Amino acid sequence: MLGLLSAGIAPGLALLSYFYLKDQYETEPLSMVFKTFIFGAILVFPISFIQYVLGTEQLIQLGIIKAFLSTSLLEEFFKWFILFFTVYQHVAFDEPYDGIVYGASVSLGFATAENIFYLVANGLHHAFGRALLPVSSHALFGVIMGYYIGKGKFSGNPKSKWILLSLVLPFILHGIYDYILISQKDWYVLMCPFMIFLWWLGLRKVKNARALSTKHFEARLKVQKTLHL
Repeated sequence: MLGLLSAGIAPGLALLSYFYLKDQYETEPLSMVFKTFIFGAILVFPISFIQYVLGTEQLIQLGIIKAFLSTSLLEEFFKWFILFFTVYQHVAFDEPYDGIVYGASVSLGFATAENIFYLVANGLHHAFGRALLPVSSHALFGVIMGYYIGKGKFSGNPKSKWILLSLVLPFILHGIYDYILISQKDWYVLMCPFMIFLWWLGLRKVKNARALSTKHFEARLKVQKTLHL
């Protein structure tokens, strides 16, 4: 059991550590990051229940609707809800890159809890594949969500455009990911280029968020110097 828990938790913590350590200004309080991670983990229970009911009642049978509605929309909406209503207005969220940290945290909390349950049910031999696909994809969906949440908070109007995009883009990408898995016999043929694209996009958002944070702190420093003149 200890091996299963370690294998379930390690990928999520490793990825979260990577994105956390990329924060070059005023590192986020670990207590807040951990809180967001736990919120993400708790989401597994209501989402799994809803998905179970939808599956049992056979309310959704078409593959593309199942991929985009019962999986992608449910999971990304609840993660976005936590991010927007518990983190967005928090005093610790004080630069654009923070969105990346908290977006990755809530997504990896969800992915880690889901991963543990999957490995307990199906065995340790799935650990490597789970780390490469579900855990890393959730991390990248969270990074993309967090990037636009951060841009929405710290950019000028219209903020609503970026906030909306923070939900819509992860929803679309997650739906494509799930549709490839459930609809393609040789799913890995499409999944490999899709994951490469997802990593490219996610790391690009990390780079852009760091640049936005640099501009944010430079502007703040100028204001502080002006006030002291």
